[in-house]
Amino acid sequence: MKTYLVGGAVRDALMGLPVQDRDWVVVGATPQMLLDQGYLQVGQDFPVFLHPQTKEEYALARTERNTAAGYRGFEVHAAPDVTLEEDLARRDLTINSIAAHVDSTRARGPFSLEDPSIDPLWVKNSTLVDPYGGRADIAAKVLRHVTPAFREDPVRILRLARFAARFTDFTVAPETHALLREMVDSGDADHLVAERVWQELSRGLMEAQPSRMFAVLRDCGALARLLPELDRLWGIPQTAEHHPEVDTGVHVMLVVDMAAKLQASLAVRFACLTHDLGKGTTPADVLPRHIAHEERSVRLLKDVCQRLRIPVECKELAAVVACEHGNIHRSESLNAKAIVRLLERCDAFRKPERFAEVLQACECDARGRLGKDSEPYPQAPRLAAALHRAQAVATHVVAAQAIAAGATGPKIGEWIHKARIDAVSNSL
Repeated sequence: MKTYLVGGAVRDALMGLPVQDRDWVVVGATPQMLLDQGYLQVGQDFPVFLHPQTKEEYALARTERNTAAGYRGFEVHAAPDVTLEEDLARRDLTINSIAAHVDSTRARGPFSLEDPSIDPLWVKNSTLVDPYGGRADIAAKVLRHVTPAFREDPVRILRLARFAARFTDFTVAPETHALLREMVDSGDADHLVAERVWQELSRGLMEAQPSRMFAVLRDCGALARLLPELDRLWGIPQTAEHHPEVDTGVHVMLVVDMAAKLQASLAVRFACLTHDLGKGTTPADVLPRHIAHEERSVRLLKDVCQRLRIPVECKELAAVVACEHGNIHRSESLNAKAIVRLLERCDAFRKPERFAEVLQACECDARGRLGKDSEPYPQAPRLAAALHRAQAVATHVVAAQAIAAGATGPKIGEWIHKARIDAVSNSL
């Protein structure tokens, strides 16, 4: 029985990056052999075990064969006669198909099963098993599929695109790009289930340069299948005022990358991705103007969220941004009355933390333009200050005064509304 560290841990160590998770594969073993050593079996579809001390996952070497369209069924074979090379062959990319032998690394000192930290030197100096050229592709900065079996799992289209967003200086191998296109053209991407699509898209949005994920998906045709509302933005002029030569698709990519630069939350990044969906359905005879695109964006966003089962916090924030980002951009010209109405529409009094994220998404939109990435966004602090001043209104006192004056029901709300306008007016 031999144990190997495999996958992302080896890849990241070879690249000098922090290792987040460690995955192990055991060759030449049976489930009973691991159970006898105190491991706890947790895998149902294939044998996966938890280490008795570290609780990390150890999987028996296995082969897989797709038995149904899309990500709907795999036939798994795990047995002592499965070789390490066969196990590595089922993995997606060559850079993830490298293994380090535990015995050789432990003999060098800095590595132990109980220590979650990994010194890249022990990986580089250990006995590596690299039958598919992963080290060479790391050096050449290439994302390349391991075998044609890559196409058996269409989720790998999204995973590869996500790696492009993480490793921003890597390129997709030409033969891998051709395989992606073949998978899309043959309908493989149509079998992806909503949960897996969102899982990979959300991870990609949180990478260093999310636009690269969407570039890969668009180049192979997958974006048109998975997010046609986004895909149709390319070729649509942004606005007449802001670089009309830059189309809306390019602008949205600049916006999501700005969100990554500002280390924004997932909800903010999703709002940045979807804030301009309505521009893709602007009537041709009014371009490059986009009259009422906010309302169209909200409708399209609803369809996207329902189809991909987007989490509520992402859906709600994106809806506010899609509807109000234009008004927030123009808020420097608004008077106190209009500002309070804007705050109310954004539900800023009940959800001030979410409103802060709305402002951040709008800042990303404003700075996601050529030559604007380093410019300030004064609308954000101005509206944040207005909200703070309006929140300072003692609503219970105002309500008591309204009741004493004979106001009831909605009239009490009108008193509070006016008090907030007066407070904001004094701060402008």
